[in-house]
This record gives sequence, C-alpha cells and structure tokens, in this order.
Amino acid sequence: MERTRRAFLQTSLTSAVLVAGARPAAASDRVRIGLIGCGGISVADTNAFLAHAECEIAAICDVDDAQINKTLNRLAQIGRKHPEAVKDFRRVVDRKDVDVCLICTPDHWHAIPAIAAIQAGKDVYVEKPLATSIAEGRAMRDAAREFGRVCQMGTHWRSGPHWGEAAEMVRAGKLGKVRQVRCWAYLDWIRDIGNPPDGPVPSGVDYDMWLGPAPERPFNPNRFHFNFRWFWDYANGLMTDWGVHLINIALWAMGPEWPKSILSSGGKYVLQDNSETPDTQIAVYDFPSYTLIWEHQVQAGLGPDRREHGVMFTGADASLLVHTKGWEVIAEPQKRGMIEMKREAKTDETVRAAHARNFLDCIKSRQPAVENLDIGHHVSTVAHLGNLALRSKSRIEWDAAAERVTNNEVANRLVTRAYRAPWKLG
Repeated sequence: MERTRRAFLQTSLTSAVLVAGARPAAASDRVRIGLIGCGGISVADTNAFLAHAECEIAAICDVDDAQINKTLNRLAQIGRKHPEAVKDFRRVVDRKDVDVCLICTPDHWHAIPAIAAIQAGKDVYVEKPLATSIAEGRAMRDAAREFGRVCQMGTHWRSGPHWGEAAEMVRAGKLGKVRQVRCWAYLDWIRDIGNPPDGPVPSGVDYDMWLGPAPERPFNPNRFHFNFRWFWDYANGLMTDWGVHLINIALWAMGPEWPKSILSSGGKYVLQDNSETPDTQIAVYDFPSYTLIWEHQVQAGLGPDRREHGVMFTGADASLLVHTKGWEVIAEPQKRGMIEMKREAKTDETVRAAHARNFLDCIKSRQPAVENLDIGHHVSTVAHLGNLALRSKSRIEWDAAAERVTNNEVANRLVTRAYRAPWKLG
C-alpha cells in the first residue's frame, strides 16, 4: 500500500536507525546536529540522519514543551544521549559543538534561523519549501554562497535512484522531444479541519516566538501544528507543500530554464473550514521550450492515470510516468516498436536516508549538495509563482534575472513579505 505523508510521519523508528546506533563512529568523524523544530517532519529527518553512524543530536529546540518531550522520549528509546533542549533557536546556532543545523520548523521560520546558522559557520539542512517567499529564498541562497556553507533542501526524492533514472531518460532524449510536463497531487487524506474558535495558548507554548516574523494573531488551533500550511501567514498550501517535490522532478529532467509567464485558477470549492489556501488549483507555466502544468485537489485520490500523485513527461515518441512507486515508459501508438519499461522504487525511508547521506558526504568534501540552495531556490520559486498568479488573479510575466513580476504590481509585492518587528531577514 502506498504510504501517505501522514502515515509516514506516524512511523516510529526505522530499522536503519537501530543498526546505525550499534556502530558508533570515531569522535573525529562525528557530525553534531542541532535540531530546530521538533514537529512531525523532524521524526523522518532525524531518523534519516541517525541512520548514519557519525551523526548525533547535540541539541534540540522547539517553542512547545510537548514537542520537546516527545523528541527526548523518542531519542531515549533508541539509546541516544539526552541532548540539551531549548526554546530559542539562537541558543542552538550559538553552540560551538553544533556542526549542522537541521531546520524542521513551519515554513515561515525557515529563512531566519537558516541564515543565522550560515552566518555562524554552520552547515544547514532545511526542510522544503525553501521559505514562504521568493525573496527569502534568494536571501538564503545568497548567504550560502557568501559564507561558503554546504546546504541541502529536504526534497529527498532528488536522492532517489528511480527518480534520477527517470530524469536521465528525459535528458537523454529517450522519449523524443518533450513538449509538456504534468505534475499533480490528488490527496484524499486531507480532510476538513473545521472552524474552531480562537482560544487560550496551550500550556508550555511560547506563542509569540512561534509567530516570529508572521503577523500577530489570536491563537487558533487550526493555525498551529501541521495545519499551519493551509494559512498564508505561515505557508503556501499544496502548491509549495507537494508542488516543490513534484516540480523538482520536472525541473531536474527539463533543465535550468525559468518560466516566462504563469497563469493559475482555483479556490476553496470543497472545504468548509477556516483554512485559506485553495483546495483545488491548476497552474500553467510557459517555459521557453515546453509547458508545465501543476494541479492539485483534496478529498480526491484519483488523479491522472488513477494515481494520487505523479509527474508525466509527454514526448514525441513516448511518455514517462514517475511517482513514489516507480516509473514506466509508454510508447506512442505510432511508435509501438519501442521497448516499454517499468522500474520499482526503493522505500521512502531509504531515499530520505540517502538524501542525508549525500549532505553528510558533501560536508566532508565541501562540494555542493545534490539539492543545494541554488537548486532549492529555483524549484521553490517556480512553485511560488503559481500562487502569485492565483492570488493576483492574472497571467503574470516573470523576469528571472531581476526576480520580479513585470506586468502586475499586486503579484510583484508578493515576491517578498513584511516581517513583524523586531524580526528582520539576514
């Protein structure tokens, strides 16, 4: 059975972690990690790092005592030493015994700690999307370049063998000229989250710190753990949450082009809750040599080819469909002499551990990681542009060199975002 994000995040411990824990590395080889953000994705990411013998968790940080306690208990269960727990990320960044900052916060808290860590001489692994705005992502990329740090965005499919094989077949011309790429996520496990009233901040939560640079709002449980991604203050909905994964594969195969123009349509047609981002959306990107289509729906699991998610490359000779279970090549009716192929995938846990392995190897070699922030910024920006077109209700034109929308000032203002005082970017 294909595992959804929610099912994966509920997984406790992988066998790889247990094996790695039995093989301690020499002290000189150890990589000491400061975990910033102890929510659901931190389980998958810390498991991925602890699958490698040289890794240890030196410190953890979260604004919620409950999240801290869950993480400490989980680490204790696999025999890991008790790291220091703090509620201010700056105490992790300032530590001399931290080599890597692993940032697993909500999206609106990616840029500030990442840049602070880079400036403090740390290498950084940051979850996707890179940030909540294009300007933040640019600042993160520029900081990594200026300070020469190794950084990786947590789009782990970039380290999956079958994803790489699919991208290489496209680049090698095995499908003929590819003129259209279609990416989709139809997620029937995303449910209506209701309309709970604003209420008191839970005990043990530093809510002002949780808000950070985001606008001041009363506490609402739907705007907090996990569901924050459906509110514009903190994230950008499925367009960046899943779109960054799938658009990443499309751009990996199709190359470093930027879209010239983008249009998008969608809205909240099904959900009756207080979430803000669209439950249904289509974005069409006009690249110089092909068209890219993104689409998502919630409470629906039958996407194209009856797949929950995937990327379809349509070539003159054949089409290639790739998803988490594998890939397949299907010849055009007039090209039935072609060999049609299939390939099954490795498990998601294995791919995530491989992404961590690439990052760790690059820390030692000081070479760019497979999903470095130049790539991460490119991918995240393309996803953001779909939302800029949707929110400005227009077809937008993108100047990639200047990183600005040239034909719509409403959309261009969304390239950046205002920060709540006293927080500043960089």
